[in-house]
Amino acid sequence: MSAALVTGASRGIGRGIALALAGAGWDVVVNYASNLAAAQEVAAAVEQAGAKAAVVQADIGDSASRTRLVEEAYQAFGDIELLVNNAGVAPSVRADILEAGEESFDRLVAINLKGPYFLTQQVANRMISAGTQGRIVTISSMSAYTASTNRGDYCITKSGLAMLTKLYAARLAEHGINVYEVRPGIIATDMTGGVKEKYDRLILDEGITPIRRWGTPEDVGKAVVAIADDLLPFSTGQVIDVDGGFHLKVL
Repeated sequence: MSAALVTGASRGIGRGIALALAGAGWDVVVNYASNLAAAQEVAAAVEQAGAKAAVVQADIGDSASRTRLVEEAYQAFGDIELLVNNAGVAPSVRADILEAGEESFDRLVAINLKGPYFLTQQVANRMISAGTQGRIVTISSMSAYTASTNRGDYCITKSGLAMLTKLYAARLAEHGINVYEVRPGIIATDMTGGVKEKYDRLILDEGITPIRRWGTPEDVGKAVVAIADDLLPFSTGQVIDVDGGFHLKVL
């Protein structure tokens, strides 16, 4: 079996990706930040699907923690053919950009942007050294291009991930490593639970997405599996929107 490292795999979109990969025959490194019990549940589900799982705690925003994550991932499976940069956080408090402070900004940049940037660097160098023609996927958000003025720090980090994808796609193509951005829209997770009523109205009543339903972690997982199984071999730097058509400009 091939092995994948999925950051932030203990819940939400990361969980959906880990389980989709396991169902497609991939062994999975289940990374988590703090919720060991949830990570262990995901690992058990991965193994129930017939794949192997390794649970590794690591804070993506911390340099030493990232390095340890890579070491333990490679120790577990010998090689990593797929990196999925999924881990990310939302602001603890939504604040108008005219009033928001630096603490939240620094936290989100460290976890959402700096973490994936340097984790990709480490894994890419490992892939190059091993001659692994792997794939790298970064999970961003429709917030990469949609302005939300009460969570500017989040939007800035997701926009940065779009350029991260382009940069690494251009740099790694010569090594046979393709890089992709999967851009979810409104997905039913813990992160969106607090705004469910708002998005129920926007999706179901106002049709903000042409496909009138919430997205699911499974929807994102299926897109990642398509990349993992090399169904897009002549594409790199590609943005894959998993957003119910939100990105369409419709009159």
